[in-house]
Amino acid sequence: MLLTSFDPILKELEQLTRHVLHGTAGMVPMDGIRRPGEVVLRFDVPGIDPGSIEVTVDRGILTVSGKREETYDDGERLFVDERPKGAFMRRVYLPEHLDADGIQAACNNGVLVVRIPVLEQAQPRKVEIAKGETPFLTK
Repeated sequence: MLLTSFDPILKELEQLTRHVLHGTAGMVPMDGIRRPGEVVLRFDVPGIDPGSIEVTVDRGILTVSGKREETYDDGERLFVDERPKGAFMRRVYLPEHLDADGIQAACNNGVLVVRIPVLEQAQPRKVEIAKGETPFLTK
């Protein structure tokens, strides 16, 4: 995943997500978006029952896993088999600047959206400029 930005949170997330592990059904495509106060990850999961998708966080690793199953009726014979089936897993290593306790996930139209808040102390803030003499300037 290539994120071009001077944002240190995005830079760290991009570096960590290069170490992606995935399961037998192939890699789940993902987009990462940085918004003010949060990071949004979108995973393509078409044809997968949202009830079979699991999102977990453990020690700074976000794991998205699930399973695509296909069944065929009697008399049906599969002659082209290109769509990935079976279990899948995608791991994203989260930087310490993100709030793992505040993660939310929702699935709609074959897209799993995971919202991860940025910790308050990691968000941009305005620094007030002191006027007049200050102790740290006189030394």
